[in-house]
Amino acid sequence: MIWNFHSAGSLVFGRGSAATLGDIAVRAGFRKAFIVTDAILAKAGILDRVVEPLTDAGVEVGIFQGGQPEPSLEIIRQATAAAKLVEPDAVLGLGGGSNMDAAKLVAICLAHGGDATNYTGDSRVPGPVTPLICVPTTAGTGSEVSQAAVFTDTANHMKVSCLSQHIRPKIAVVDPLLTVSCPAKVTADSGIDALVHAVEAITAVDQAEYLARPGGASVYQGKNPMADLMAAKCIELVGQFLRQAVKDGNDLDAREGMALAATYGGLAFSNAGVALVHAMEYPVGGAVHVSHGAGNGLLLPHVMRYNLSARMDVFAKLPFVLGEYPVSTDRTFLANYAVDAVSKLCADVGIPQRLRDLGVTVEMLPGFADKAFAISRLMRVNPRTPTRDEILAIYRAAF
Repeated sequence: MIWNFHSAGSLVFGRGSAATLGDIAVRAGFRKAFIVTDAILAKAGILDRVVEPLTDAGVEVGIFQGGQPEPSLEIIRQATAAAKLVEPDAVLGLGGGSNMDAAKLVAICLAHGGDATNYTGDSRVPGPVTPLICVPTTAGTGSEVSQAAVFTDTANHMKVSCLSQHIRPKIAVVDPLLTVSCPAKVTADSGIDALVHAVEAITAVDQAEYLARPGGASVYQGKNPMADLMAAKCIELVGQFLRQAVKDGNDLDAREGMALAATYGGLAFSNAGVALVHAMEYPVGGAVHVSHGAGNGLLLPHVMRYNLSARMDVFAKLPFVLGEYPVSTDRTFLANYAVDAVSKLCADVGIPQRLRDLGVTVEMLPGFADKAFAISRLMRVNPRTPTRDEILAIYRAAF
């Protein structure tokens, strides 16, 4: 089997690493940076902790503070228009996955023109983009190292994504201290998002089968040994640290553990792929505006149960990776235990347990199933290929 592995151009990790951004930018040859962030981070003083080292190093800075959760197409257009006035030689995404994804889409439009909608789907970015620096303030999305950018197509009430190796950040700076002010709910939603990335990556279809399935060239490739290692480490760290990070946001060991988990998860999924959980969350999130992590976390145990028969051996190992030690050697018992352990972890950190709790109505479910089933690029990654009716059955189980 021939496989490859992609990451950010460089990764700087550790407490206080944001203070080195000026030196990092100058060494990379950047003299004018455009920051995509939001007003909450500005008010919290986190923006200043990024701007100051840049300006101290002589880097001119332009700022867009209009970022929002699950960014709309209109927000991307506004940020792009603001960036064009600055004419930056680097775009810096500061915040959670939404801000980093918005920065990626701005970088595409600066380099290639047009609108974000011109680049949705797999491998549609024609070439290199304006260089990206990503600085996460949450621990979950892995966008700081990934090749994915998600936004909301408000006209169609649907989350859509752009996938391209060209939008992997040139530089990722992961400073766990920037996540300390992250509220408990955001910490929980983000942390579960990292877990979903890792579970979907480690249970992805084998690479040979992935390549044999319809779909052509893709940024994803199915399971490979490096992605499996990253995914397993992510799952281990989430099991060890997420509950504590939610309980006590000032626990720096927990914050650092979750920051590392998120990065591992991003490296895993952005190579192996994400699958049915994500496909099913996109229409839900587009309709009721739940956070990506909460929507994913709600659906995860139900999709795991659907996939059990195709990945029994992998699932049977997960309880031990999570730090659970059931007294059994029965493979079926252990695999089902893994689903229950993930479900309990989600509940313990406050992830909603039922779609109805999000404002979803039973009448919405058939439309969700239609939209999820149509996302063939993610179905290709899933170890089982579901029918539209099977997807509807999973939604009903989660309702």
